[in-house]
Amino acid sequence: MNKINKNLKDYFLPICLIIVLSFSRLIPHPWNFTPVLAMGIFSGFYFKNFILGSFVVVFSMFVGDLFLGFHSTMFFTYASLIIAVVLGLFINKFKFTEILFSGLASSACFFVVTNFGAWLTLEMYEKNLAGLFQSYVLAIPFFHNTLISTFLYLTVLKLLFDFLIKKRIIIKPT
Repeated sequence: MNKINKNLKDYFLPICLIIVLSFSRLIPHPWNFTPVLAMGIFSGFYFKNFILGSFVVVFSMFVGDLFLGFHSTMFFTYASLIIAVVLGLFINKFKFTEILFSGLASSACFFVVTNFGAWLTLEMYEKNLAGLFQSYVLAIPFFHNTLISTFLYLTVLKLLFDFLIKKRIIIKPT
């Protein structure tokens, strides 16, 4: 029975994160204003495990996509989220400077990777340098939502994380 309780406690946070992330995509929100990049960074930081962190984020996206529908740029979206997990692996103390750097880096990577994928897979862009440039220019209005939401959700996660550590509800990762 103790082993079952320990396993439930070990997997409680990842399961909660998957559920919250999946449902966050189903509620109405502005384009690219989601907690997914922030959760990718946090998963890498907290779990310190590439496989588990990536699974939490990609599986949540997949569950959301079951309801929202699949699309031609999914591979690029998921790849950019895995990059966010990798960035989270390099965070040591989850300080605001680390939040600032990882949030900016993950948002920029998401922008570059997903818009390259849009250029590559969508028929709306010519398959030349001008078409690639056009895909990035047309995506600029959405970038601020990605950046703001990533910073906002990382800050909320930091405050919640510090509170849960203080109340001894979760333990600080080693």
